Amino acid sequence: MEQKEQIKNLYDLARKEYASLGVDTDRALDAMKEVQISLHCWQTDDVGGFETPDAVLGGGGIQATGNYPGKAKTIQQVKQDIEKVMELLPGKQRFNLHAIYGDFGGQFVDRDQIEVRHFQTWIDWAKEQGIGLDFNCTCFSHPKAEAGFTLSSKDEKIRKFWVEHTRRCRKIGAEMGKQLGTPCVHNIWVPDGSKDIPVDRFTHRALLKKSLDEIFSDHYPKTHLKDSVESKLFGIGLEAMTVGSHDFYLGYAIRNDKLICLDSGHFHPTEQVGDKISACLQFVDELMLHVTRPIRWDSDHVVTLNDDVLLIAQEIVRSNALKRVNFGLDFFDASMNRIGAYVIGTRAAQQAMLFALLEPIELLKKYENEEKSFERLAVMELMKTKPFGAVWNYYCQKEGVPVGEDYIKEIQAYEKSELSKR
Repeated sequence: MEQKEQIKNLYDLARKEYASLGVDTDRALDAMKEVQISLHCWQTDDVGGFETPDAVLGGGGIQATGNYPGKAKTIQQVKQDIEKVMELLPGKQRFNLHAIYGDFGGQFVDRDQIEVRHFQTWIDWAKEQGIGLDFNCTCFSHPKAEAGFTLSSKDEKIRKFWVEHTRRCRKIGAEMGKQLGTPCVHNIWVPDGSKDIPVDRFTHRALLKKSLDEIFSDHYPKTHLKDSVESKLFGIGLEAMTVGSHDFYLGYAIRNDKLICLDSGHFHPTEQVGDKISACLQFVDELMLHVTRPIRWDSDHVVTLNDDVLLIAQEIVRSNALKRVNFGLDFFDASMNRIGAYVIGTRAAQQAMLFALLEPIELLKKYENEEKSFERLAVMELMKTKPFGAVWNYYCQKEGVPVGEDYIKEIQAYEKSELSKR
């Protein structure tokens, strides 16, 4: 009781400090109810999936580094791990599946044959948890992706294979949205590209456009399915050219009324994904975010509360776009406790959103419009030393999850009782 009272008292002091700048902390905490972060399944098992026994990651410039013990080896273990993660997070989350995580019953089902029934147990589980699902076609780690091209392949048999796979994934995603009563975001990312300098970029991009047109010829209600397309700058072994560049997909999304997915690891290190949000929202109704922490390259480190993530959150809030941005995570760090990675990364993303909601936006805009750049910068710097931690701790306490460092002991106990036995 003493700790709870202390947290509440510190919050009351913080509330007064923020109020002096016109910020209502209670209102900010209410707004956090709209922030649902989609937890990515692939952190549980290093993007292995359950398509084949002892599946390992490969192809398309994707690489999970590290070999920390305790990764999930069964669908039940994935569910168990995610349930533990959600116990330690404030707010309500979603769950993001890749097609290779189907419940195939120990049988090999090739990707152009997957059906809703292979994901029904996931839908039933999500219903039990009271959460929504998002979905992704899996166009990597497959013999038909080894040549470097999938939806943009000049081999018509290979191209058609991946078209059929993606069409089936959209159908599955739509059924997820229908049964769960919340739209499923189906995201398309393909690793297609060239290791060395290609000559015929045009044909590959024309083929990708053709494939997408064929895939999207199947129509589903937006109340069931939202379609997203995701770009990438390069991949390992695909350094010279990526067919699905940002220019390509942004143009396609605008023309065809699709979501553009911005992955914070898929751009040049000097680019800021946060800066792209208000630009893209001028032309598309919604965005999908895959938030990660690249170091030198698209290395998908665990998200931390850094400047890049803060800017993403700030631009969402400053653009009044909480309902127009779908927030998902995309990292796969095998070098540490995977449950801990989830909790650190998701809490960092949530902290960024709360920090952004606590900005005195009207005051900052007033200074900006009056060309008072000194005053604007002074307040922005001042916000960095406001008692944000007190507001965050109170939020966690209200949500009934561990406050401060308390979650560390919970994860250590889970590692001892569950992960160490795998």
